[in-house]
Amino acid sequence: MKLTRRKAIIGGIVGGGLLGVGFWFAYERDRLGSRTLFNVRSGEAGLSGWVKITRDNRVFVAVPRAEMGQGVQTALAMLVAEEMDARWDQVTVEDPPEDGVYRNVEILIDGLPFSPEATGTIVEVAHWLATKAAGVLGAVATGGSTAVRDAWLPMRTAGAVARDLLLRAASRKAGVPVDSLDVRNGEVLLRKDGSLVASFGELVDQIGDLSSRPPPPLKSPSEFKLIGKPLARLDVPAKVMGDAVFGIDVRLPGLIYAAVRNAPTFGGSAYGFKVKGSLPKGVEKVVILPGGIAALGASWWRADKFLKEGLDVDWATGPEPKLDSGHLWQRYAELLATGEPGLVRILGKESRPAASQTLEATYRAPYLAHTPMEPMNCTARVARREGGKPAVEIWMPNQSPTLMRYIAARTAEADQADVTVHTTFLGGGFGRRAEVDLVRQAVTCALAVPGRPVQVLWSREEDIRHDYYRPMALARWRAELDLSGETPKLAGVSKRQVAQSPIDQFAARVIGLPAQGKPEGNAVENPPYSFPYYRLEAIVPEGVVPVGFWRSVGHSHTAFFDECFLDEVAAALRKDPYEFRRELLAGKPRHLAVLETAVREAGWGQPLPAGSGRGLALRASFGSIVAQVAEVVVPDGQTVQVRRVTCAIDCGPVVNPAIVRAQMESGIVYGLSAALHGEITLANGAVEQANFPDYDAVRLADAPVMSVHLVDGASPIVGGVGEPGTPPIAPAVANAVFAATGKRLRTLPLRLV
Repeated sequence: MKLTRRKAIIGGIVGGGLLGVGFWFAYERDRLGSRTLFNVRSGEAGLSGWVKITRDNRVFVAVPRAEMGQGVQTALAMLVAEEMDARWDQVTVEDPPEDGVYRNVEILIDGLPFSPEATGTIVEVAHWLATKAAGVLGAVATGGSTAVRDAWLPMRTAGAVARDLLLRAASRKAGVPVDSLDVRNGEVLLRKDGSLVASFGELVDQIGDLSSRPPPPLKSPSEFKLIGKPLARLDVPAKVMGDAVFGIDVRLPGLIYAAVRNAPTFGGSAYGFKVKGSLPKGVEKVVILPGGIAALGASWWRADKFLKEGLDVDWATGPEPKLDSGHLWQRYAELLATGEPGLVRILGKESRPAASQTLEATYRAPYLAHTPMEPMNCTARVARREGGKPAVEIWMPNQSPTLMRYIAARTAEADQADVTVHTTFLGGGFGRRAEVDLVRQAVTCALAVPGRPVQVLWSREEDIRHDYYRPMALARWRAELDLSGETPKLAGVSKRQVAQSPIDQFAARVIGLPAQGKPEGNAVENPPYSFPYYRLEAIVPEGVVPVGFWRSVGHSHTAFFDECFLDEVAAALRKDPYEFRRELLAGKPRHLAVLETAVREAGWGQPLPAGSGRGLALRASFGSIVAQVAEVVVPDGQTVQVRRVTCAIDCGPVVNPAIVRAQMESGIVYGLSAALHGEITLANGAVEQANFPDYDAVRLADAPVMSVHLVDGASPIVGGVGEPGTPPIAPAVANAVFAATGKRLRTLPLRLV
């Protein structure tokens, strides 16, 4: 079945991507791009599609990934600056035009059912096909902790090509051989005495007609001067000074605001409305939208007040208007018992010990909302060109301008070439801003007021009640313990799990692909442990609740299931949870090094006061390996307080250690908020929660002390850091609660009462 699953993935890529656009095999897009691609203006010289220099000695780097607080602008610029030997204080970033050169190849590869270190013919063929498909699609996207992984070679290559061009330009200017020159700290110097030949800015006019050459070799890690250093972030000054423009900050001449009410039940819609009296001052129009209704006016507050008080809406209910959480959990329990799996995977050979004991545990994880701090928003303007053809302009915080352009064009019945997308700073993304619902609504509003920009802004209540949620999930683990010898040992494990598939739903609602009934890839990755026998059955239920990509996706709940059960098995075998994991990780030195670092730095095994405990969890995700030790105290037997979290990560080559540490801390707090508070519940076909009073997060006063330790496993594989810090925290805390109280918590959020 494993092989069949992989073949299906490969076949899907071929059928859906390559065969439909067969020209790919004759022409492969150049990831360097032309020297004129990157917004080259007067007084500038393009060195590739990624780099340009200016006469005032600045270096501009193209960053085609969304900056949502994760530091991507800084990390990607460092890759170019390193190979170019630019000074960090002369580097700045700029959004490039949307072009296939800036496509994210790694995000498609990441969806394959293989770990980053997997090898073999099938893996190589799948990677090759995914790379080609990504070239055909040309999708610019940010997600899956892929930004640095995808840019590692192309942007370093762009830096090396820029350096080579600068050397040749300086050689022409000074009339000296190229091999007598060097680039250091943003200047071209003579090798023999270090004297200045030219600054970068002085070479702007020398670049134009230099011939293209094959890219020079890249630096070895021992030659790095910038990569690996905690350089200052490029996005911070604008944010500190209030100059950063987020989507909610967009202000355009003639701007009007749109407040939105979405249908009360999942899958519902508005089919009519009646104004109570007349439109009040400041409210101009009412527009029925996909999934809801909007009021357009001079201020958002007036429009929102009118929606609440001045409008009766005729709502069509969704397909399950009486759906509630209790019945849905019951449905999942039935599927767990008898449902047909969409995936079965078997590793190892099952044995039948002469004497055995079965250990079984069932775990639950609820739906979760994203709740980015910046409310959901999109600004759109639709004008008419000569001949009446629509031209659309979009300003929004988003994770894929390619998808936003595609949906805007479909909504306005425009050519994609006539759609421009401006990506602002994102006040948090977490996967939510890859969705296209806001751009659909904004363009629909803009069509109602041609030529005027409309800013659609959702309230927090609309955001929480109309999200694309992290799927709720139910899992049952079983372990067979071999009691036939002097010491009990593990004979094998199996897991059945039930969860909706975000990738199935996303493909259906964005581009209309039929659902495949297959689980999302991150939710079915194999644990790193060497179990004698492992069987996985993944059931994908149909459902009306919309689900989407949430920070760390399937890892966010399967890590809780897997790592909690591993502790239960260790207890049944009377083994220390750390030592038991060490046994199962034999032959995996990177995993062991991360695990050992975390427990050493946390003081594992050292005594704690009564009512306190430590818990451990390890998860490999997005090319990185993370272990966390949580230290908790339960002072009254009821309240869980997380005092300290020790985190170790091996993410391969580290671009900026300060960013890695910040992302681990961010992931811990985000995951801890979900572990202690996060729960979306349903009643009468709708979400019950509405705002932070009933969908809480960890506050500053309750945040634990965190320490992050970077482990160098000497791997050349570049791992992600935006998401891997989230999955281990929930099981680490749950395991710590058991150590403190003797009580197993198998349901999220973690509650003792």
